[in-house]
Amino acid sequence: MLDSGDTGPGADDGGLRDTAADRPLTSTVERGSFCLARCSCGWSGPARRARGLAREDATAHATARHAAPGSP
Repeated sequence: MLDSGDTGPGADDGGLRDTAADRPLTSTVERGSFCLARCSCGWSGPARRARGLAREDATAHATARHAAPGSP
């Protein structure tokens, strides 16, 4: 299994340190000719042929499931 290294919310940006429990970490994983999104919470998206679609799945998941209460 090859991890492409794409990360989403929760990546260390040099600011205040977040723990994995505070914010989810999403990535894309390649399996053969398919790419799928994964989250540190255990969620896994559908297999896609386009990495961009897998990244969109990860963004949608993080927004819908891990948005802070009261955030826009």
